[in-house]
Amino acid sequence: MEQTIELPAFRRSAELRPASIDPETRSVEVIWSTGARVRRAALFGEPHDEELSMAPEHVRLERLNAGAPFLKVHEAHDLDAVIGSVVPGSARIENGQGIARIRLSERDAVGDIWRDIEAGHIRAVSIGYQVHRFEISKPDGQRELWRAVDWTPFEISAVPVGADPAAGFRAHREHQTCVLHRRDAPTSEGASPMTDRTATTAETAEQTSDTAVPEETSMTDDKTGAADTQTRAADTRPKATKPAADPAPADRSRSADTDALVSEARAQERERVSTIHGLADKLQLERGFADDLIKRGVSIDEARRLILDQVAAKADETRTFPHVSIPLGGRDATVTRREAISNALLHRYSPTLFPLEDAAREYRGMTLMELARESLETAGVSTRGLSRDEVATRALHSTSDFPEILAAVTNKTLRQAYEAYPRTFPLFCRQVLATDFKAMHRVQLGEAPQLLKVGESGEFKRGTLGESKESYRIETYGRVVAITRQVLINDDLDAFTRIPAMYGNSIAQLESDVVWDIVTSNPAMADGTALFHSTHKNLAGSGTALGVDSVGAARAAMRKQTGLDKKTVLNIRPAFLIVPAALELKAEQLVAQNLVPAQSGNVVPQSIRTLTPIAEPRLDAASDKAWYLAASPNQIDTIEYAYLEGQQGAYIETRNGFDVDGVEIKCRLDFGAKAIDWRGLYKNPGA
Repeated sequence: MEQTIELPAFRRSAELRPASIDPETRSVEVIWSTGARVRRAALFGEPHDEELSMAPEHVRLERLNAGAPFLKVHEAHDLDAVIGSVVPGSARIENGQGIARIRLSERDAVGDIWRDIEAGHIRAVSIGYQVHRFEISKPDGQRELWRAVDWTPFEISAVPVGADPAAGFRAHREHQTCVLHRRDAPTSEGASPMTDRTATTAETAEQTSDTAVPEETSMTDDKTGAADTQTRAADTRPKATKPAADPAPADRSRSADTDALVSEARAQERERVSTIHGLADKLQLERGFADDLIKRGVSIDEARRLILDQVAAKADETRTFPHVSIPLGGRDATVTRREAISNALLHRYSPTLFPLEDAAREYRGMTLMELARESLETAGVSTRGLSRDEVATRALHSTSDFPEILAAVTNKTLRQAYEAYPRTFPLFCRQVLATDFKAMHRVQLGEAPQLLKVGESGEFKRGTLGESKESYRIETYGRVVAITRQVLINDDLDAFTRIPAMYGNSIAQLESDVVWDIVTSNPAMADGTALFHSTHKNLAGSGTALGVDSVGAARAAMRKQTGLDKKTVLNIRPAFLIVPAALELKAEQLVAQNLVPAQSGNVVPQSIRTLTPIAEPRLDAASDKAWYLAASPNQIDTIEYAYLEGQQGAYIETRNGFDVDGVEIKCRLDFGAKAIDWRGLYKNPGA
């Protein structure tokens, strides 16, 4: 039986080949498909398996070889999203793999993406493709297998994470005609009637007769609409000698049920789209944010949560120190002027980091003394006849908003420097929030006891859970920065821009020092044994150099770790390879997507190449040879770090100076860290 339906475009994850990078032409090869079987979630009915035939006669390569676009995260509605294209004629199928060469644009905006590809930070790509014909079979006791025997790849996209094969498609994209050919098993009498089934579609499903449409005329090009398909099907039908019989009642019932399901799905989708857009408009969020939620198929409940998180994040970004009331007629002019002056000063400090806004243009080029006079005049204080010293003193201590302007500039420069500092520990550590400064206890429950066989009339025996407890608390760190009247008189902008930026770097460095000191100092755990110890089975007996064999031995030791009951095998899979800066290059070479060498014994297994390298120079001071493996914190606890709730990262407070003649700005950090479980970490002393 065959059916002609309307299907949208699908997506699948693909793979970059970093070893094929050509810096001169700014190009790299991708394996855009291997045709592997994946599971697809149907809109109605049961899920099914999908498989792409990689036979050359089943894949239409015309659009790739014509220079198909290389997009940024499948965004097909913005010209800026086109970051390159497929090199014409490079798309081909070799040994069951689809391969093509991608060339990136020479635009400056694409330069950062190209550098990330060269450095190996961007490895995941995804393809968009349209299926024109599926052959459907149902192996005994298994899900239906939909095998695409006529399909067209039409775009390749760079993505931060490989597209989830089960994610299906984006509902807003255009639908194209696809033929479903079902192959059913013969009946017991030897006949092979076709079973009437309902096809799963995103929009409509139009059923055609298997005897009326020959197979060779059912295949349609992706540029042809559904109406053309129906016309061709009508032209190839044999002339009827008798009037067609009315559809059977069961057929009419199934058709009505399908129409009802399609109508219900359309109504639900319209409600989802309108609800998300309505919430975003009411809370004054950008239209693009709502569009992204809709494209990703986010449910209404999840969209509400994400929209509230976005509103909270924007509120934190625009938080100001003083409390001001906004009149009903519009935004307070004082707040607007204060932000404009702050932006002018920040642009003067770093034009690249802080672009000049339109409202700040009138304050561009003004000195600190001129801005101080401006603030006093706006507050109703006459500056006529005042000396520079008097203007500076009154601006810092009067009712003008100049202290708040300086504090806002200081806060933004410190925060920008704090967030820009490279911190490597968050990748393998878990962040939590502390409600107070009391000790936090992390109880680790052991594994559930194994089930025991119960004989006839026997009793069920009770089991117990083992547990282990680690404790730590957050500490407070801080410094005070003073902005004096001498700063204003000397027009010393660095005093409240570059110096706070240095403090921002210092705070970020402090966090890294605290966490990495746990790794290098090897502190005792709650059981009295050091974090890395042979008793914990996470320390190599003898140091060996970083290599395939030594990493394989470390990985095997982590997989064989047992629970607190000493019996349950945890099968921990390492996710990160942690090395000092001296071993960074060797670690990157080990996990690189290398070509197969001449000797098969030198092949680096895929399981090792999936490790993410982390290079930390703080490790070199303790040992430039030791290296570590760490599991993902989503699988098992490793190291936990905590901020005081409501004050994540650096926090700023200001006041008019008492000990100094100016404004005092206090930088504070409430932070703590502790190793929670040794089983997610492994150390090799190196050689």
